Amino acid sequence: MILSVFSTTAFAEEVTVRPHWSLELKGGAFIPDVDNWSAFYGRRYTSEYGGSVAYKITRKVEVGMEGMYLMDKGQGFAPIHQTITGSVKYESVPLNVFVLARWLSSEKQFLVPYIGGGWTRLFYREDVQNQGVVRGSTNGYHGRAGLQFLLDGIDPDASRSMYFDYGVFHTYIFVEAEYVHALANTITSGSVNLGGTSWLGGLLFEF
Repeated sequence: MILSVFSTTAFAEEVTVRPHWSLELKGGAFIPDVDNWSAFYGRRYTSEYGGSVAYKITRKVEVGMEGMYLMDKGQGFAPIHQTITGSVKYESVPLNVFVLARWLSSEKQFLVPYIGGGWTRLFYREDVQNQGVVRGSTNGYHGRAGLQFLLDGIDPDASRSMYFDYGVFHTYIFVEAEYVHALANTITSGSVNLGGTSWLGGLLFEF
C-alpha cells in the first residue's frame, strides 16, 4: 500500500513537469503568388510537406526552425526564366526561423490557437527544357496561424504509454495557414515572389 501511494505521488509529480520541445510533421497545398501558375502547371496549387522543431522558452512561447519542400512539373512557363518553354520542373525549399505564441491556459485545453512568424531563407531550383538549370536562394519573411486539437483524451492509455515509452507529454493534430514572401530576381526583368500561401495539416508532439 505504501509503495502504491509513493508510486502514484511520484507519477503525479512527474507529469507536472512541462515539455520543453515540440516536433511537427505536416503537409498540404501551396498556392504560389506567381501569376498564371495554373495556366502552365495545370492547377493553381501544388503539394508541400515538411516539419519543424522548436524549443519552448515558456509554456506559451517557443522558438524554432521549419523546413518545407515543394515541387511541380509543367509545360510552357518558367517563373525564374520568365520565358515560354517546353517542359519545366520547379523545386523550392523554404527554411523558416520563427517565434510562435500559443493561447494555452491548461494542460488539458482541447483547442489551442496559435500565431507565429519570422525570417525565411528560400532555396529554389528550376530545370527548363533546352535552357539549363537555374538555382539560387533569397531572403524573406513568413507568418502563420492555426489551431491545435489535443488528442490525449481520446485514448488516455495510449497517451500514458507515449509518455512512459517515448517521453511525449501531449499529442495534437493541427490545421494552419502560412504565408511566405521571398523575392528573387528573374533572368529577363524585375523580380518575382517565390512565396505564397500554404494550407497545412499535421501532427504535433510535445516532449
